[in-house]
Amino acid sequence: MNQSRRTFVRNAALGTAALSVGGVLPGFSASSYSRIIGANDKIVVSMMGVNSRGKALARNFAAQNNCEVAHICDVDSRAITACLEAIKDRQTVVPQSFVDFRKSLESKDIDALVVAAPDHWHAPASMLALQAGKHVYVEKPCSHNPNEGEMLVAAAQKYHKIVQMGNQRRSWPNVFTAIEDIKKGIIGKVYFGKGWYTNNRGPIGTGKVVPVPEWLNWDLWQGPAPRKEYKDNIVHYNWHWFWHWGTGEALNNGTHMVDLLRWGMGVDYPIKVSSNGGRYRYKDDWETPDTQVINLEFPNGSAMSWEGRSCNGKHIEGSSVGAIFYGEKGSVFIPSGNSYTVYDLNNKVIKEAKDDQRIDPRNLSNPAELLDAIHIQNMFDAIKKGSPLNSDVESGHKSTLLVQLGNIAQRVGRTLNLNPENGHILNDAEAEKYWSRTYQKGWEMKL
Repeated sequence: MNQSRRTFVRNAALGTAALSVGGVLPGFSASSYSRIIGANDKIVVSMMGVNSRGKALARNFAAQNNCEVAHICDVDSRAITACLEAIKDRQTVVPQSFVDFRKSLESKDIDALVVAAPDHWHAPASMLALQAGKHVYVEKPCSHNPNEGEMLVAAAQKYHKIVQMGNQRRSWPNVFTAIEDIKKGIIGKVYFGKGWYTNNRGPIGTGKVVPVPEWLNWDLWQGPAPRKEYKDNIVHYNWHWFWHWGTGEALNNGTHMVDLLRWGMGVDYPIKVSSNGGRYRYKDDWETPDTQVINLEFPNGSAMSWEGRSCNGKHIEGSSVGAIFYGEKGSVFIPSGNSYTVYDLNNKVIKEAKDDQRIDPRNLSNPAELLDAIHIQNMFDAIKKGSPLNSDVESGHKSTLLVQLGNIAQRVGRTLNLNPENGHILNDAEAEKYWSRTYQKGWEMKL
């Protein structure tokens, strides 16, 4: 059933857009988008990490009439300047800027911290924000390692604050409806799911030790991670491919599709995980796999697989990113955008929901701004009204853990056997070493 523009705006304002049935998400002009929610008491936020994805998030938060971006925090002075310029057309208030986000947390005016810094910062920064009495919106993955994820779940409970993870597809209306259809049995029992991500990333070369640029606070960029010399091929994006700070393509992009699979299949923790792959395409400093297949088995007799190809962008099912659910009576395909198709066992289309919003999953900073606004408003409703989060930190941790376990299996080179009650590794001391990390002295995460 197609939604009218008026219906969608009303639903978004009520925090129920994700519950709409089917339909096509209407297009919005820049002016109508900035008024997607009527002006209410504003939620005041601080943005941490605004170079790329963080800058896009800052623009999105600033566009919400019930939000004010009051602080911009980054260890790169150039990023602060660019972000301040980028949100000038979204709000009239000029934010304060901070190199050290901890100074921002001291302000009683701040309601929430938005964390879009590198992965090694996600859980530690979220923890500090919770301890400062702030709510948190943390980009995926919610943690660098499993122990951090468990600590963050415990911290949200201890400090009684909202923590929303940025797996925004949980709030996209047609994706939500697709999952509802699966749960209602449209393809019968689902016993296998497949997700993927493809791209054509180039080499990162061999880094040289060079003086730290004057615009960068390298010590604070590293933060909780043990100190390393500055090299010229790490900042700002290539850190993803170093285990010390990043988590590889599996958590960079795999988290999204694995989360959809876990959600639709109704599973939590696996009993077995394996991974195959490596750095195959180029000879350079890149440490994490550029080609990887993670397989997971669950105690209810189902399995899922995620395929990542960072350096060969050949599409699967016509989409660079996607997830497919295979069941007794057919399959459900969710591509990169806010749409889905249901097939019977003879590949006949029996249901289809399309969206006219163009999504570019390879856009590193802002692939789906209009849809992501629904996710932001879902968090605001949770803060103001106690509404359920579409992606609370416990759910986010479970999905993050699945791909973290895949990476651990990859690093030790064997299948992991797991406790299906909590996802913990069984009888493998070497693998258990990757459950947590070593921190720079004084930066240890503490509840």
